This record gives sequence, C-alpha cells and structure tokens, in this order.
Amino acid sequence: MASQPTLAVVGATGAVGTILCELLTGRRNVWGEIRLVASARSAGQPGFCRGEELTVQALTPEVFDGVDVAIFDVPDAVSAEWAPTAVDRGAIVVDNTAAFRTERDVPLVVPEINPEQVRNRPRGIVANATCTTLAMIVAVAPLHREYGLRELVLSSYQAVSDVGQAGVDTLHRQLVKVVGDRGLGSRPGDVRQAVGDDLGPFPAPLALNVVPWAGVPGEGGWSSEEVTLRNDSRKILDLPDLKVTATCVRVPVVTGHSVAVHAVFGTEVDAEGASEVLRNAPGVILVDEPAAGEFPMPIDAVGTDPSWVGRLRRALDDPRALDFFVTGDNLRKGAALNAAQIAELLASEVTQR
Repeated sequence: MASQPTLAVVGATGAVGTILCELLTGRRNVWGEIRLVASARSAGQPGFCRGEELTVQALTPEVFDGVDVAIFDVPDAVSAEWAPTAVDRGAIVVDNTAAFRTERDVPLVVPEINPEQVRNRPRGIVANATCTTLAMIVAVAPLHREYGLRELVLSSYQAVSDVGQAGVDTLHRQLVKVVGDRGLGSRPGDVRQAVGDDLGPFPAPLALNVVPWAGVPGEGGWSSEEVTLRNDSRKILDLPDLKVTATCVRVPVVTGHSVAVHAVFGTEVDAEGASEVLRNAPGVILVDEPAAGEFPMPIDAVGTDPSWVGRLRRALDDPRALDFFVTGDNLRKGAALNAAQIAELLASEVTQR
C-alpha cells in the first residue's frame, strides 16, 4: 500500500464536488492519488484538484480498484447502487446523500462532535448529515455537552443552491422579471403574475417571497427536510428520544442556510456562559453584537467554513432555554467540508494499518 491513500471523488463535476476539490487544494495533503469520477457524459473532461489538471473518469466498478476512500455526492439512487460496489472493491465510502443516512448500521458523523463513530461502519459506509443539520448541529452539540439538551424547536431559512444549479438559475431569472417594478408585492398575486410559470424546482415564486416548504411531502403534513432535521439531530447527538420540531422555509438567498434555534436544556442556562461555550467550540464563530449591527448572516458566512452563531439570549419565559440564530455555507460545511473531514479521519486510519 502506498504511504498516502487513494481518494475517489464521485460526482466531481457537480457543485459540491467542485467545491470539494477546491477544499482539498487548500487543506493538509493527506492523499496520494485523487480520482475524479462522474457520469459517462462527463468522462474525459478536465477537472482540477490540488492545482493539478486531472481527467474525469466514468463511474464503473473498475474505477474503485485501488481506492481507499470514496466520497459520493450524487443523486440518492446512484449512491444506493454504486456505494456498495465501491465497498466491494475495497473502498470505504463517505456518502453525502440520503441513501444510507437513516440506516442503523451506517454512522452519521460530524467530526467536531462524534469522530469516533467513523470506526463503527459494518457496511463500510459513513454518512454525511444533511446541510441544514450541519449548519446548526456544530453549535448545538457543545451546548448539549455543557447543559444537557432536552428539546429543539427549529425554523430553517434555506438557500436555493440546496437544490443545485437549477435553483440558483431559477431565482436569478425571477429576480430579473421583478426588478424595476417597485409596486410588486403590494397587490394580491402580482408577483405570481410577474414570474409566471417559471418556478423551476420550487412550488411558488421565491423572488420577493419566502416559501414555507422544503423537501417532499411526508406523513402528517411534515416535509422530508423537517423530518430529517429531527432524525439527524437525534442520531448525531446519540439522543434517540430528543424532542425536535422544525419548520423549513425556502428563502431568496443563493448560498447559506440559516436556522433559528430554541433549545431547552436540563439545567438553567445564561447567555454569558453559553457564549463562552460557543466561543471555544470547534467549527463555530460567534458574531453577537446586535447593537453594532453584527449578527450571523448568509452574506457573510458564504465561502467560509465555520457555522456563524449570534442573537444568543436566554428565553424570556424559561430559564432552561436559549434562543439563537446560526448560519453557514450549505455547500461547504453543509456538504463538501464535512465529507472532506470525515475522509481525512479515514485516511489517518488507513495510513496506520
């Protein structure tokens, strides 16, 4: 075995795959060979990683021969089909899809919180949490360790890049259609009329609007994104009975998911003590001077790695509860960075064998 392990990036030409290659260029070099893998229609195209031009390879069983770790950022169905193939060929899979996230024998890992779980992978697969969870959970976890979490009430404000380039393109087209008419938004249905049927992947216009829905319909009126926030939080924190309720909202932001958090703990909390916990927490930056106009916002967090946290205050009617706002780049920590961090943990394990 080579002194440095081999990495495959599956879905290398997508939005997250491209950012992953950018991240690998700037991070500590723990990899020997890196293979960029995508669908057959992208095979042969040039790709760039660590300052090198590489040729994108087609997704075939043979592409995983000699691969130690494979990061998957592809549609769920593709991962469900091909991740077991990669494992059979000897790779450990880091899966950034929903294909295996809820499986009991697949760990859901956030390296700042539960890095030890990478070794608990009987199927050879480690899952990456959803991007909304990742923006929020790195701030919640250190508070849980200090105060003992009992309940979460969450409201998310999710960017359009969450659904890919189609979401970004749709928002920009809609903004072009509404720009210049300063009366829009003041009459019933006027924004709908201006946008027309150009809704893209969304159920309603996003320009000059917010849409209280993200995901696909589930039981009881809950969306898949809302249920995932609950399930991911429980699994990552190892709190199977944690009470979680969420409302997911799509907002006209290109990149950067935000979450308003109401967290109830087992003991009394105060804002000053919680601020100190967050100030020392890995992967968190505290931005909390509202009087000076300093609070976490997507326009500041975009392109950065940490979760930005602020508006921290003890609840008005419960001394055991905190309210705060958190935002983070959904394509970086929300997807590419967390996958890279997991892969680096695995690289260290492979090298020590």
